[in-house]
Amino acid sequence: MKLLIQHGRVVHPVTGTVVLQDLLIEDGKICLMERGLPPQADQIIDASGMVVCPGLVDMHVHLRDPGLTYKEDILTGCAAAARGGVTSLACMANTSPTVDCPQQVAYVLERAKHACGVQVYPIAALSLGLRGEELTDAEALKKAGAVALSDDGSNVDNANLMRDAMIRARRQNLPILCHCEDTSMVEGRAVNEGSVSRKLWLEGRPAIAEEIMVMRDAMLAEETGAHVHVCHVSTAKSVDIIRRMKKRGAPITCETCPQYFTLTEDEVLTQGSLARVNPPLRTGKDVKGILAGLKDGTIDVIATDHAPHSAEEKARPLIRAPSGMVGLETSLAVTLTALYHTGKMDLPSIIRLMTTNPSDILSLSKGRMTLGVDADLTIFDPDEEWTVNPEEFASKARNTPFAGRKVKGRVKYTIVKGQVIYQDR
Repeated sequence: MKLLIQHGRVVHPVTGTVVLQDLLIEDGKICLMERGLPPQADQIIDASGMVVCPGLVDMHVHLRDPGLTYKEDILTGCAAAARGGVTSLACMANTSPTVDCPQQVAYVLERAKHACGVQVYPIAALSLGLRGEELTDAEALKKAGAVALSDDGSNVDNANLMRDAMIRARRQNLPILCHCEDTSMVEGRAVNEGSVSRKLWLEGRPAIAEEIMVMRDAMLAEETGAHVHVCHVSTAKSVDIIRRMKKRGAPITCETCPQYFTLTEDEVLTQGSLARVNPPLRTGKDVKGILAGLKDGTIDVIATDHAPHSAEEKARPLIRAPSGMVGLETSLAVTLTALYHTGKMDLPSIIRLMTTNPSDILSLSKGRMTLGVDADLTIFDPDEEWTVNPEEFASKARNTPFAGRKVKGRVKYTIVKGQVIYQDR
């Protein structure tokens, strides 16, 4: 099976270049990259005016499977990923039951075989049941196929347990993905501590709750040598801490999500529970700090933290609704609209944050445009404008604060190992 992609602007995130090239794919691998390749293939895609890049790698996704499949399941989550240009995703362990043993890792991998072709990489729990009391068996989980450890959704409050986890994870060469929020300062609180929480007469989630834990885990990473990855960074001071610790040589990376560089806490006043996330949307100053971290390389990854919930759950009052928003189908477009079309970042830098960097952190060997690699590709029209309509989502969930917004940049094809798994009609 030969697939020829013609006339596209090919983004090479490693070299930071954009080149007009044709790509010939044979037996699932990229075998030629040149201009003017002869139109001889089983399938030809005319990518004129489009961008061709490595398939997006989303390292922070909640598929809700096993046990919470009324929100999402592996099949629908993968379909949503394909529609958003994501060819590889890593799914979090806070399911029911928790993915904290080899049998649950095996379940996720087996279910993923029946999905649309998006490659699924399980992230296993760091502690049994996410309770922060007893560590999981890192060695057994890695052998079963886990690519990282995380209690995401819950902070590991016990510093000694986290230190022990880092020591064990380092022995297995597994990164630890940290949800950094001091539980005692945020439990049960719905919004950022600030002007909005005061207007709503609510106790807020203070920024310092995140920043304290970012500093603690960065210091533990420095001491143990374990690779710590901070999830969903949301404050300017967190970015500053990570920047300083990186300069000291601490083995730390981090991610943010589109909502943290496009929305502020004020969104809660108009969107209510649809704008409730953990950590919460912050201030305009924090948005500026996140943007600065993206531009100077302090922030390594743009992930979605795709967190589907049912319409009934999100219809609850703000203080009782669950936290989280979906993002797989809007992430690229929102990011391009906010960063590329405003001139804040160039295309290769953005694509690197969404492909090569997350792949390298999880040791996936994805995110590169070189001969002989798997042809996992995303083709998108960077200039096509469209309006976000949750009713068109492939996800089971509709909980997005971006509904009704005009964005610029639309996925046209998603390709995994040379097979088109999504095509925009």
